[in-house]
Amino acid sequence: MNLFTGLSVALATPFTHDFALDLPAFRRVVRHCVEGGVQNLAVLGSTGEAATILDAERDLLITACLEEAGGVPVIVGTGSNATAQAAAWTRRAQALGAQGALVVTPYYNKPTPGGLVAHFQAVTRAAPGLPVIIYNVPGRTGLNLLPATLALLWENPQLVALKESSGNLAQIAEIARTLPAGKTLLSGDDNLALASMAVGAAGLVSVLGNVLPRETRQLVDLALAGRRQEAISLHQALLPLMDALFLESNPIPTKAALALKGICGDTLRLPLMTASAATRARLAELLNAGAGVA
Repeated sequence: MNLFTGLSVALATPFTHDFALDLPAFRRVVRHCVEGGVQNLAVLGSTGEAATILDAERDLLITACLEEAGGVPVIVGTGSNATAQAAAWTRRAQALGAQGALVVTPYYNKPTPGGLVAHFQAVTRAAPGLPVIIYNVPGRTGLNLLPATLALLWENPQLVALKESSGNLAQIAEIARTLPAGKTLLSGDDNLALASMAVGAAGLVSVLGNVLPRETRQLVDLALAGRRQEAISLHQALLPLMDALFLESNPIPTKAALALKGICGDTLRLPLMTASAATRARLAELLNAGAGVA
């Protein structure tokens, strides 16, 4: 099986009420996911509020995740709009023992296809042998990684997978159709995971998995096993909570849901703010009703 298939979770990063890193709570989040059967752990991604994590805090989170992972592979978000920074973070993740890196396409700069190729070449040269997942999320970066450009990136042997969060099922299907042998396509959106796996994705990098890891793992397993009707039924049961986790910018509702479950607090770092009363009420309604739980 290719690397990073199945269920990965983009881990939330808890903070204390005074906005400091809450490492004990982060360890609880990791253990909650591991106990729920998550197959890969992704730290320092968008859900982990990597954009507001200080350099001095990165090693603490990576190390804590590795210590709590219990052998589950750890993927570190190392993307930046500065190539030198992305390369340095990727090198450091490898040195700390990460099993992979998740590298978002450079945001704000809007590089050309040639620039993207050069960017990822520099990142992989900085960490020889480390498997790298490309991350396409145009809603956050302002740049959509199109299949023609992706074909150029696939020539780099260290680029082993794509986390695809364009939200465009036709694009996802075309990426799956043209996927080279040995490369892996991963859905980056919970609500499109089932559809993405139906057209050729081999797994999911999930937000929902922070809250309901066991049920999210079950959905991925059913989809990959071709158990269509069971997968559809579970997807439909989970869909209201998937949608509720995006009522406000991710990870605002995710933090609220984790707080409702008693796993960590709901503090976020500015410019993000805690969930509105309406979002919190909707999440409480769904969780109290046992959303997605068989």
